[in-house]
Amino acid sequence: MKELRADIVRAGLDTLSGRAPARSRVLLIAGRPGSGRTALAEELARTVADDYPGGLFRARLTDPGGPPPPLEDIARDLLAELGGSAPAGSSEDELTQAVRDTLAGRRCVLLLDDAADPDPVRELVPDTPGCLVVAVSEGPLTGVPDVRPCTLGGLPVPAAVALIARYAGDTRVTVDPRAAETLVEECAGQPAALLLAGGWLASRPTASVADAVLGMRGLPPGAGAAAGAAGRPGAVVPGSGPGQPLARAFRLARTALPGAAAALLPLLTLAPAGRADAQTASSLAGCSLAEAQSLLDELAGRCLLRPVPGGAPAPARYYLPGCLVPLLREDLAARVKPAEAGLARARMLERTVRQLRACRAETERDEPAARAWLAELPRGLRFGSRRAAREWLDSRLPVLRAAVRLAVDDGGLDTQARRLLSALARAVMAHRGEEASAAELYPLHQLALEVAERRGLVPEQAAAHLNLADLDAAAGRTEDALARYRSALAAAREAEEPFLTARSLESLGRVYQESGDWERAADWYGRALGLRLARGDAAEEARLYGRMATVHEHTGDRGETLRNLRAAAAAARRAGDRSLESGIRTRLAGTFDLLGDADAAAAQRAAARRLRGKAEQ
Repeated sequence: MKELRADIVRAGLDTLSGRAPARSRVLLIAGRPGSGRTALAEELARTVADDYPGGLFRARLTDPGGPPPPLEDIARDLLAELGGSAPAGSSEDELTQAVRDTLAGRRCVLLLDDAADPDPVRELVPDTPGCLVVAVSEGPLTGVPDVRPCTLGGLPVPAAVALIARYAGDTRVTVDPRAAETLVEECAGQPAALLLAGGWLASRPTASVADAVLGMRGLPPGAGAAAGAAGRPGAVVPGSGPGQPLARAFRLARTALPGAAAALLPLLTLAPAGRADAQTASSLAGCSLAEAQSLLDELAGRCLLRPVPGGAPAPARYYLPGCLVPLLREDLAARVKPAEAGLARARMLERTVRQLRACRAETERDEPAARAWLAELPRGLRFGSRRAAREWLDSRLPVLRAAVRLAVDDGGLDTQARRLLSALARAVMAHRGEEASAAELYPLHQLALEVAERRGLVPEQAAAHLNLADLDAAAGRTEDALARYRSALAAAREAEEPFLTARSLESLGRVYQESGDWERAADWYGRALGLRLARGDAAEEARLYGRMATVHEHTGDRGETLRNLRAAAAAARRAGDRSLESGIRTRLAGTFDLLGDADAAAAQRAAARRLRGKAEQ
């Protein structure tokens, strides 16, 4: 800590060369998984908090045991926490630039955990000197300018013994200090291994520290002469070779677990992003919420799980230490049949879908159907209020995204992936609204398109292209939107889906209209109108005639404007939509004013007033 704090204020290469610092200071805490590197980073951030009043912001750059999350997702989450924004569908470079711009002029701590690659770190470091970036990695981050590394090894013996005493109690360490020192040697001073050994001792108050040493060596407690050797540092005992201290400490902790906890632990590697709460554990293990919470608390008490940093106190959420994930994956492969693991994952995804549906339903409580559905839902899946549902959604978004990515990448879970994608998109839209949810929805529609193309689901391809094109158009990416709409049109025609075909045609007309290309806009609107006329959809006919009229207004063709508005009014009358017809007749009045026909204009306004009155009755 002393070395790290000194590095914060130490002159950098820019200062030594006489230039003002161009970027924020980057500290690197390097060490093998299990060396305590993340814990040290969190403690450093806590101790310097007063010097950085802008707050602490965290980002994990890899998922335990899985592919790294897209840098776009990481940057988007940071932007949301920082109060910044970027258009939907922004590229990785645009998003990271937006993060740097938002951090400019602030004094914040940015903790980038588990950085396996220097590129994401380099892209997120602010371009101004006010912030502190603390990166956690296994090795050097070559290419990050002026990074200050601090490499961790094993704890020194006194500190390691103190760590064991925190769990075993001072008495057991005091009565056998040599056994405690031997246990430190067996763990190679590695904090994660020491924590597992300490958790084993905490769960066995009658066991001695020497018993923990023997357990690390794969021997039973009180194993004759071996028990005496446990108290002599450096003594050679069969089975006590150097090996992997963490693997042996994990074996010690695992063999002491009760049956239900031992069965749940490897299944937690299926949890997205290595995060687990009672809902996740319950679905994986097929047990009640109360039992699942008890099992998670027990595993955390044995140091096999850690509390999520910065999380709310209730309900408790935990994460798998990254150093244990490879060992747990081996355990899963050896102890759980593939069919059982697949069933557990399917249960987890189904539970997540139901939670998302409940989250969305909280926004629809005024509707009888939503209230009835919520009333039939198990109490553990309900939310107390719309606010509670929104907070749950916001706090779980990175995990929910990871669940979607895992389901899509699996390839064999496309049905669950499609349901999960739909449920997540609808929940986000319900709580945030169309405009605010656009950035979150864009990558979900991209994943939906990927699944639809893989499964040959042509109508879903058309729908995904349409959704992406709408977002591209709203973000001002006109050429991208046009290309997407044309892809949607081709897929809709292939699938013989008239609704999607008409929507694609009309959307193309709208983009050209917004671009001021009136001739092409009229052409595409005309094609869409032809399809609506063939299907006899009067309300849609009225709307499209209105769009055609708008295009002709801009070209100055009053005759075509008048013709289309009259056709729109007639279609609205056939549809029985008095509000729509009233609006169209008001537009007709304006057109007659421009043509100098005051009597016709007055008649249309009078008709519009009568229609509004009937519509309001």
